[in-house]
Amino acid sequence: METILNIPVHKAETVATHQYDLNKLPFGKVPTSHLFLARYSGGEWADARIEPFHKLSLSPFALCFHYGQTVFEGMKAFRMHDGNISIFRPAKHHERFNRSLERMGMPHVPYELFLEGMRLLIATDAEWTPDSPGAALYIRPFVIATEERLGVKISDEYLFLIVCTPVGPYYARPIRVRVETNYIRAAEGGTGYAKCGGNYGGALLPTKEALDAGFDQVLWTDAGRKEFIEESGTMNVMFIIDGILITPPVSSTILDGVTRDSILALARDRGITVQERLISYHELEAAFGQGLRVEAFGAGTAAVVAPIESVTIGERTYNCYLAADAAMYAFKTELEAIRAGNQEDPHGWNEVVVCN
Repeated sequence: METILNIPVHKAETVATHQYDLNKLPFGKVPTSHLFLARYSGGEWADARIEPFHKLSLSPFALCFHYGQTVFEGMKAFRMHDGNISIFRPAKHHERFNRSLERMGMPHVPYELFLEGMRLLIATDAEWTPDSPGAALYIRPFVIATEERLGVKISDEYLFLIVCTPVGPYYARPIRVRVETNYIRAAEGGTGYAKCGGNYGGALLPTKEALDAGFDQVLWTDAGRKEFIEESGTMNVMFIIDGILITPPVSSTILDGVTRDSILALARDRGITVQERLISYHELEAAFGQGLRVEAFGAGTAAVVAPIESVTIGERTYNCYLAADAAMYAFKTELEAIRAGNQEDPHGWNEVVVCN
């Protein structure tokens, strides 16, 4: 099997899908049978290939272990109603991937290499794509610095890999969040908009403290005034207050979420008023205090739409609107229908990569 890039495929001797119920796997635990990799040196990407899934052998001197040059994306492929497999919005993901790489001083990955490597990997591991509602094949492209040297510098060598895992829903129930005003996730001019490892490492302790206190996630606030809401955990966050959809604007501290962008497009298609603007937790308190209908939800590739059950601000907890007629459920239903091929795809988001 070859593509226009002539990427060789070295197939695994055995495929272990029969050992698992692909529709009931914990998130991110079981890899598919193969991976894609390419190497960067001398200013160009080369040696692209598909191999059986295996562990990596890297020098302890590899720069990725020391100075943070690691960037990744999170994407999904879906089994459509006709049996075809499609990737959701690969071009948008690729744009964000390269923005992250650029911010970390790392080389861009050409779109042809990105898409063809992914297409070939998914085709090789097609039987790993689940077919139940809400399930998908999660795709993790990532680049790491591999030059062997102790010393702070931009690496001259990199490894680009793509791995996949079948997944079900990320959150099984609505989540409880608290507004975080002690720790910060990102500051203006930093790396908050990039999907680099350090952004997530720095969030682990605050998230653990929230979990220990009985919450599922935190609502991050801005680094300056610690007042304006930015993201929820690893997701963009949205509020529907009295029928108006409000979400923080994309900035150097907020990830340009693909699911976020998709939901905003669907909302505008429905004639819903959308406001991309700053929203403070004081405004939320006022809305709850006035008895307004407040929906809150996270939006991201892993979680898709994660309804927020309650928001805790200081010592007070406010309950969000979760009834069946909440608009957030309609967004999720429509998005899932488009990705499954059960509804028209007016924005051309689906990229079919495997035909039945």
